[in-house]
Amino acid sequence: MEEQIKSGIYHERQRLQFCLLHALNNLFQEKVAFSRTDLDGIAEELNLGDPTPVNWNPISVVFKPHHNLFTGNYDVNVLIAAIERKGKNIVWHDRRNGASSISVLDGSEDDGLMGIVLNIPVKRYGGLWKNRHWVSLRKINGVWYNLDSDLKAPIAFEDVDEVRVFLDSVILAGGEILLVMNGKQQD
Repeated sequence: MEEQIKSGIYHERQRLQFCLLHALNNLFQEKVAFSRTDLDGIAEELNLGDPTPVNWNPISVVFKPHHNLFTGNYDVNVLIAAIERKGKNIVWHDRRNGASSISVLDGSEDDGLMGIVLNIPVKRYGGLWKNRHWVSLRKINGVWYNLDSDLKAPIAFEDVDEVRVFLDSVILAGGEILLVMNGKQQD
């Protein structure tokens, strides 16, 4: 499932619908930054704290509000809670501005940007099955990498301009860009 490539970059491969789990572990560059148990626990905590709980029915045993019990498929609420548990915060990128407005791409991790998580639409089985997929991008040793768990290995971007072109293509395809920032957001 996971691969350590020559450059020392950690990369987990896709299994079932656990792309958020893989995206988080790839983002934090740790095999156990999060486990399935961790994310399931976060999802259950979110369920307990929901002011409008879902009424029980036989389907709700498997298809819970924030995840699927068997395959994963975690939602953005689980992502945000997980990121915050690591002392980071999420800033949604305003897709109307395009990737050129993400000035922190040029800086170092010390400038605040830890990495990027994307939520992209995917079509599989000839377009019969539509879903969304979590993908991480991270700058490691001065190089930006696409750490998509659907890839056989991470792909290095040539430069920050190539990252921006990629992010613009994500926006055009209907994807969302979430910037993972170091520390809690300051008001």
